Amino acid sequence: MKSIDFRNDPLFLRNEFETAGKWQMPLVRKQDYDLSSIELIAFSDTKYNENELNRKKGVHYFIDDYKFDVTYKNPEKTIEKVSQYAFTFTPDFSTYSNMNYWRQLESVAHSRWCGAFWQNQGMTVFPTISWSTPESYDFCFDAVEESSIVAIGMIGCKRAKEDFLKGYNEMLRRINPSAIICFGSPFEEMKGNVIPVDYLSSRKVVRDGR
Repeated sequence: MKSIDFRNDPLFLRNEFETAGKWQMPLVRKQDYDLSSIELIAFSDTKYNENELNRKKGVHYFIDDYKFDVTYKNPEKTIEKVSQYAFTFTPDFSTYSNMNYWRQLESVAHSRWCGAFWQNQGMTVFPTISWSTPESYDFCFDAVEESSIVAIGMIGCKRAKEDFLKGYNEMLRRINPSAIICFGSPFEEMKGNVIPVDYLSSRKVVRDGR
């Protein structure tokens, strides 16, 4: 590949989608969905040529980052597989408090880009929202349309309940989500339209012949 071709490669620039916010991250638009009965499957449990039962589920990414890095690094490789399912969350790239903020910002931006890419392919996508310290509020709620359905994970939050609730309430203020799909048991103090999804049930993958 020539230098000028590389500089203009869409997978290098990642500038093909509408952006929003201070950091010009790709915008993930709100989408409607019947949330009366939802089931989830971890990205690490997805497969090509999925069976009909599992295709009715949505894909979550509350797993280790290395298990879904391919969604950003090689998006064309994963679109065929992920698009089989009823909907997908955006990847939950980590925003740990011991990361420098440029890394946390990068994680959020990568997640938003995947969401915009999948929506551009006609998929139903709900943004995963995560945060760390109050300084991360400068970017972690950006590029999500107001009143969207969003997803959050509760893994590890029990050890920092006060900090988690501060970020959660800031999310409510900035995004005002129509529904919050909560992966794990929510705190009683969490306001809004919270829809809990059991962690263990998402790992009960039905496979043909099992």
